[in-house]
Amino acid sequence: MNPQAPVYVRSEDDAWPTVVYYHFHAWSGRRPFWAGLFTLLGGFPIAYFPYADLRLGNVSLAMATTGGAGALIIGVLLITLGLALWFQETIRVFAGVAAILLALVSIPVSNLGGFFVGFSLSMVGGALALAWAPGQPAEEEQPVSDQPAPVGLSKADATAGMGAPGIPGPRGTETAHASETTAHADGGRNSAG
Repeated sequence: MNPQAPVYVRSEDDAWPTVVYYHFHAWSGRRPFWAGLFTLLGGFPIAYFPYADLRLGNVSLAMATTGGAGALIIGVLLITLGLALWFQETIRVFAGVAAILLALVSIPVSNLGGFFVGFSLSMVGGALALAWAPGQPAEEEQPVSDQPAPVGLSKADATAGMGAPGIPGPRGTETAHASETTAHADGGRNSAG
């Protein structure tokens, strides 16, 4: 969700589809919606294909495997993880890792991960869950400092007060002398005795 996007304020004459759209957009923007959707959709082919019978004319093609129960468990877990990503966005890292691992396990267990359809959807969903981060509101613009910026200075002028040419001096947070603290003693090296 874009934290700088304008906030919807309902008018009296707004139609209900407009209100529903904006409420859904606000709801889906505060959580990893697409990660949950891809993970949820990835669970269906993984759970369905081991129990499906495809008919091509008079030929029935049964794709049942010995791991049919395992495929059902993997599919149901992926569907559950997709729903959990929608309603519990704080578990996104766990759900993302679990979705990726379940998608990888579905390759040998469930007809190549639902003929790579469920596998690829679950992998994308898990990756999106790991990559998602909650939006932060935009910070106020910071006031301009009183000190003017060095505009138009040459490199020699900018580094004139730094000591040796090309070597920057100590920062404001560093100590001027290396022996003032034990962490900086002996050039940053600590002795064992």
